[in-house]
Amino acid sequence: MAKIILTGDRPTGRLHIGHYVGSLRRRVQLQNTGDFDEIYIMIADAQALTDNMENPGKVRDNIVEVALDYLAAGLDPARSSLFIQSQIPELTELSFYYMNLVTVARLQRNPTVKSEIQMRNFENSIPVGFFTYPISQAADITAFKATTVPVGEDQEPMIEQTREIVRKFNFVYGDTLVEPEILLPENEASMRLPGTDGQAKMSKSLGNCIYLSDDAATVKKKVMSMFTDPGHLQISDPGKIEGNTVFTYLDAFSNKGHFEEYLPEYQDLEELKAHYRRGGLGDVKVKKFLNNVLQETLEPIRKRRAEYEKDIAYVYEVLRKGSETAENKAAGTLSEVRHAMRIDYFDDEELIRSQQAYFNDRAAREQEGRRPRRGGKR
Repeated sequence: MAKIILTGDRPTGRLHIGHYVGSLRRRVQLQNTGDFDEIYIMIADAQALTDNMENPGKVRDNIVEVALDYLAAGLDPARSSLFIQSQIPELTELSFYYMNLVTVARLQRNPTVKSEIQMRNFENSIPVGFFTYPISQAADITAFKATTVPVGEDQEPMIEQTREIVRKFNFVYGDTLVEPEILLPENEASMRLPGTDGQAKMSKSLGNCIYLSDDAATVKKKVMSMFTDPGHLQISDPGKIEGNTVFTYLDAFSNKGHFEEYLPEYQDLEELKAHYRRGGLGDVKVKKFLNNVLQETLEPIRKRRAEYEKDIAYVYEVLRKGSETAENKAAGTLSEVRHAMRIDYFDDEELIRSQQAYFNDRAAREQEGRRPRRGGKR
């Protein structure tokens, strides 16, 4: 079986460092290993419209922002197909068929759906498209026969729902779809990076993000104002690591080389944490170190983005070609799904032959029934 990756992001704004450590960095690493036969990276504009239907300009404008972030982070169009979800009509048809395999009650139990509904204050005004986007996501994944889906921890319930749909479809119609495996970030801190204000989630709407495209001065300003330990009032005070956003970011981004370069008096992060816990280490020093780490990480991304921004026509050409490749793949899967569901009427020559034989036989029998018996009246 081919090894295939499918993953993506909603184009509701520029990508931030939570996206980067949660999935984007891993995508680039996986791409560069050469271990995968096909890689599809989706800009999920159709899903973004489920809760932005009255503001399509926001989604439209951010297509290129996300594409720029993808290219700047190191995704290579020669090895990864970057495409726009709405340009693949096969995904909509697959979603329609999968809706018959999922109950309303099951969607209501999906933890990700419940938390997203609560965060958006939908209450009893939930758009149907938003409510059913786990089904749409299943269509996205299965259309490309993805074996691996690199995502953040919050997407685990979504992947499990996809697996359920695959199992149900294959049970009813025969083995057709591929059951995917989730690939989570390599360390716990990267699974869900908190906001700079200490909130559990980094979110564009909360204004607590550091964007991949932020300039050096903006990054430094955000780092120096980050939430730490509110009880660590003086340098001499013992500090807490747990819930301290600065140390969570260091868990996600720092390595031993950073200490050798920017903070040589410490061997590694554990030694820095130990000093902070016992007291005698100020927040400013730790934040300055984190700023150096982030600047080193983001500077090459910023430079590549600036180059791609000079040729937006090229960026759209990358998306056009990627979308063509993606549609060809999805069309093949949809054909197999239609065949399994026995709704490929015009392509099933055996169906036409068997039905022709049936009607020929019926006509013959009817003719035989009308034929008078020997010796009977005419």
